[in-house]
Amino acid sequence: MRALGSVLSAALLAACGSDGDPPVAPAGYAALRAAMVEKIVTSGVQDPRVLEAMRKVPRHEFVPEAERRHAYEDRPLPIGHGQTISQPHIVAIMAEVAEIGPGAKVLEIGTGSGYGAAVLAELAAEVYTIEIVEPLAEDAAATLARVGYRNVHVRAGDGYRGWPEEAPFDAILVTAAPPEVPGPLKDQLKVGGRLVVPVGTRTQYLRVVTRTPEGFVEDPQLEVRFVPMAGEAQDR
Repeated sequence: MRALGSVLSAALLAACGSDGDPPVAPAGYAALRAAMVEKIVTSGVQDPRVLEAMRKVPRHEFVPEAERRHAYEDRPLPIGHGQTISQPHIVAIMAEVAEIGPGAKVLEIGTGSGYGAAVLAELAAEVYTIEIVEPLAEDAAATLARVGYRNVHVRAGDGYRGWPEEAPFDAILVTAAPPEVPGPLKDQLKVGGRLVVPVGTRTQYLRVVTRTPEGFVEDPQLEVRFVPMAGEAQDR
């Protein structure tokens, strides 16, 4: 886990009172987001569209109120039901390596709080996202609608087999780790499309699977730690 630098710490102190109450002023949250993006740049993310998306999405709206003071720290936060919201720099890395164009159609497996879907919605034309924990899916759909994202479609269910009636997709991102790359998700990629997925059990690596006219090419990226992918992924 990367430690927060002085830029983010200073912004946090400026936005929060001395008693540590959650920041409430929109300008305070904007300052925290800007500082967060500066830290994301140090992690190696360079795509200007991804960085702009990270500047725009209000992460504090996607975490429980008790956690809002920590919303722009580069760490996972609990969102209930034993789940967490991913670290911002991981969200940015996954979005960058997915290479999402403005007209893209994207599938996300593991909606969680809806934050990742909101970032994708800033990059793509349409986002389809599946969450296996039904109360989380309901909460995420409500938050996305409240914040104003109309191009995100949320479904409650097991994401192992994807969303075949909406396939093919330009990019598929998975926010939980299956033991192996799910075959149905590979099959739902367009030629040239990319599947970004953490794979493994004790040791996990983020992989990028690209569909070519001849088949699939896999490229390991970096070691990561995600919650295990539930449902059919474990049955296999």
